[in-house]
Amino acid sequence: MARESKKSRIARMHAEYDILRTLYPEPKCALDFSTPLQLLVATVLSAQTTDKRVNTVTPELFARFPQAADLAAANPQDVEDIIHPLGFYRSKTKHLLGLAAALDERFDGEVPRAMAELTSLPGVGRKTANVVLGNAFHIPGFPVDTHVMRVTGRLRWRADWRDAHPDPVAIEREITACFPPEDWTDLSHRLILHGRAVCHARRPDCAVCPLADTCPAASV
Repeated sequence: MARESKKSRIARMHAEYDILRTLYPEPKCALDFSTPLQLLVATVLSAQTTDKRVNTVTPELFARFPQAADLAAANPQDVEDIIHPLGFYRSKTKHLLGLAAALDERFDGEVPRAMAELTSLPGVGRKTANVVLGNAFHIPGFPVDTHVMRVTGRLRWRADWRDAHPDPVAIEREITACFPPEDWTDLSHRLILHGRAVCHARRPDCAVCPLADTCPAASV
């Protein structure tokens, strides 16, 4: 691919995103939740597993421990027994009890609406905070997961696409600079959906990808 100017790259990004809008018209978070606390807990649990699997254990977890104070006071063994199928259940239980205690003690049991406060909670990183901000509070957030990293890299939407271990914060900063804040959450959802459905990690299905005509990495 010939060297692309920044202006041309951004124009291509928007054209490709228009295609993703059509392909995934109603993107949404794959985690089941009814409250900000439920989404926060589910997102913490989703590390190193699938959203689908998380959704199999959270109904019991939410029923047993509906409020932050309930979870903070829980017997760790009871929580471990519920989330055991997800793997890393001991460390995840520790994070859940710690963040629940912090919410109860510092935020009157409510999930805060600011990045700095969210990331001050045990087990809550920037990606988790962006998920909660964008999906629970409708505050612009751009979660960067492995799908977002892979798809934006193959599309050459970012300068460090050759980097085998890119910085998620740098990706967030670079991509969000090219789109209005109101697009950020759905943009992340659509990139994730495309990564799951078409742009697979080992063998992307370029033959059916509607972005293949402009994607620099397409093998068609």
